[in-house]
Amino acid sequence: MIFMVLLLQAALSARCEEPPAPPQNVHVENWLLTWSPPPDDTDVTYTVHSSSHGSAWTDVPACEQMSSTSCDVALTAAKSKHGCVMLRVRTERRGLTSTPVPACSTHGDSCSPQVSLSARPGSLTVHLTDNHSLALKYADHAQHRVHYIREGDTLQHFEDSSSSLTLRQLQEGQRYCTQVHFILHSQAVGPPSCSQCELIPQTGEAGDQVNPGVIVAVVFALFLLFPLTAYIFLYQRKRIKQCLRPPYEISEDFSLQRHIPISTCSPPPEERYDVISCVILEERRES
Repeated sequence: MIFMVLLLQAALSARCEEPPAPPQNVHVENWLLTWSPPPDDTDVTYTVHSSSHGSAWTDVPACEQMSSTSCDVALTAAKSKHGCVMLRVRTERRGLTSTPVPACSTHGDSCSPQVSLSARPGSLTVHLTDNHSLALKYADHAQHRVHYIREGDTLQHFEDSSSSLTLRQLQEGQRYCTQVHFILHSQAVGPPSCSQCELIPQTGEAGDQVNPGVIVAVVFALFLLFPLTAYIFLYQRKRIKQCLRPPYEISEDFSLQRHIPISTCSPPPEERYDVISCVILEERRES
C-alpha cells in the first residue's frame, strides 16, 4: 500500500514538473557548436540535432545527452550533401525536453553569410557578398534569404537576393531586426547569421544632415576661388600663353632649306595675275 502511494506521488510529481529551460547563446563557428546553460537550471543534459537541405532533424551521434556545452560537428557537416548543415540544441531533464534553439553564426563562413547593416530614414540596407563559395559553385541557384521584422511585431517578412539588399518603406523611429541564411534551390543551407538590429532614423536627424562646418568651408573656398580665377584670366593671360608656347625656334636659313614649288596650272580666268618670267635665287652673302 505504501509502495503504491509513493509511486502515485512520483507520477504526479513528474506530471507537475515543468520542462527545462532552453539553452542560450547557441553559436557555431568553424563547425564548433557552443551554447550557455539555462539560468537556475541544473542536472540537465543537451542533445544536438542537424538537418541537411530540408531533410528531417536527426540527432548528431557525438552530441547526444551530453553535459558539456560545446560539440564539434565538423564530421556531420562533411558527410552532408553540400557540406553544410543547420543545427539546433535542446535541453533534457528526466525525460522532459525544452524547445530546441537554432544555432547561428556571428562572423560567417562558407555555409553562413557575413552580414552588416546600415540604416537611413525609411530604409535599411543589408550588405551581403555575391562571391561566396556556394555562389561560385552553384551560380544563381544559390542566394540569400533575408528575414526581417519590426521589433515587437510577430509577423516576419523575407526577401531573396543574390547580393546586397535595401529594405524600403520602413517606419522611421522603429527598430528592425534581420537574419540571413543561404538558400539553394529555395531550401535553407547551413546556419543563418545571428540576428542584427538597427534603429531606422527619422528624417532631419543629425545623422541625415550635412555638417554646417562643411557648408561654411565650401562657401569660403568658392569665395576665394572666383577672384583668383578672374585675376588670372584678366592679368596673366600673356604669361599663360608664354608658358604654353612650345619650345621651338625657326632657324635663320629656314627659307633656304625649302624649295618653293611653282604651280604650272592655269588660274581661273576671272582672277587677275602677273606672269613671272623667271626666278633668280640670290646667293647668301658672307658678312
